[in-house]
Amino acid sequence: MDVSPRKTSGRSATRSGGSDLAAKAVRRLAASGVEAVALAMVDNAGVTLVKTVPLSRFEDAVRFGVGLSPVFTVFLVDDSITSSPHIGGPTGDTRLMPDPEAVVALAASPGWAIAPVDQRDQEDQPYPACARTFARDTIDRLGALGLQLRGSYEMEFFLGRRTLGTSGDEPDPVPAHTGPAYSAIVLADVEPFATDLIRALEQQGTGVMQFHPEYSTGQLELSVPHNTGIAIADTNLVVRHTVRAVARNHGFAASFAPVVFAGRVGNGAHVHLSLWDRRGRNLFHGGRGPEGMTRQAEAFTAGVLDSMQALTAVTAPSVASYERLQPHRWSGPWACWGRENREAALRFVTGMVGSRGQAANLEVKSMDAAANPYLALGAIVAAGIDGIERELSLPEGVTVDPASLSAARRRALGIRQLPSSLGAAIRELERSTVLRAAMGDVLFDSFLATRRGERDVFEGKDPEDVVRAHRWRY
Repeated sequence: MDVSPRKTSGRSATRSGGSDLAAKAVRRLAASGVEAVALAMVDNAGVTLVKTVPLSRFEDAVRFGVGLSPVFTVFLVDDSITSSPHIGGPTGDTRLMPDPEAVVALAASPGWAIAPVDQRDQEDQPYPACARTFARDTIDRLGALGLQLRGSYEMEFFLGRRTLGTSGDEPDPVPAHTGPAYSAIVLADVEPFATDLIRALEQQGTGVMQFHPEYSTGQLELSVPHNTGIAIADTNLVVRHTVRAVARNHGFAASFAPVVFAGRVGNGAHVHLSLWDRRGRNLFHGGRGPEGMTRQAEAFTAGVLDSMQALTAVTAPSVASYERLQPHRWSGPWACWGRENREAALRFVTGMVGSRGQAANLEVKSMDAAANPYLALGAIVAAGIDGIERELSLPEGVTVDPASLSAARRRALGIRQLPSSLGAAIRELERSTVLRAAMGDVLFDSFLATRRGERDVFEGKDPEDVVRAHRWRY
């Protein structure tokens, strides 16, 4: 896998340069036939929210933003509302500030573009619960260490026909395929959809690395070229919207929910990451550490591993996530690392001989698309920075299924299973001084409030009911 970046996107436009960047973006979008721009953010429930402006209003939106109540920070996945020590109630305002350098004309949605946003307050100060600001600031901390982050989300999703019942309970969807897994038979069945999806992603500049039918019923997988910095998460929004639009154009619906059918393998949203120095060298290759990692890459990986229990509340944040995060499903449910080990939370990918200087990377597998891609990216990087600052070292790599080892052997190797419920993950997160310090009290407490709220609503319910409640939210 080549992890050279496809494109970059930096800090949101400043007031001094924002007007020029916005005007340039408007000309580019107009040339692509764009008439309206969806301003997109992801809340603490992992749901993507949008407000739309016509293209003629986009420059004003870049300068002054579009209003959104702070209470959306504490929305739950079912649209109920909780509160945190800092956020709650009907008062206050934040401004959604679109990034003109990150706006993308959507090839599968003629006339439309999507723009990731930062949230700021009415005094033009960063909103402390903005996940995109948190992720970008954390990546900037890496930059201060002389390191560049490259990576990409690898998305699994369900494709099928959504059926609407008359009794209030929606029937299960009809999958676009029922297998065989990974087969040419399935590809032929979904080929018209796949053709248009690949065409749209290539046309709009997102690009495609791989596409294939996956293991579970109706499941497909898509990976896109690596980006740098905050564009890693921005592209996640663009990819999901494009998949949904192409699915709609073919009479299908797409779901990125952790599990679509109870008891079956679920959808992951694995993130692949690598660190690069100022000389353009991939620090996950060519070093003297484990599997050729340099000292900084090893310390970064060790930091992520050290915080993996608490990170699980961020990367697998819904009750439905724990229907997926189970042994023997290649979901990465074990807190360990290993070369090409798909049961380990951290899979080290070397790539093919001859390509490793570009390809070597770290895959965080214990993640699904209920996770806010900005919050997850920022939290993982914060844990990695903690590892660098503390000069941590990795334990022995694990190259077998941890479930095949005795409990005593797992203890000797320091292998623990990740939390098996949202409640357990919340308890790990509550104890994390690393993530609280990185996120700040406002973001950390509001995220905890949403996790506790969803635990109280859904934990202990029948798995079928949990899966149904989450199926079309992501």
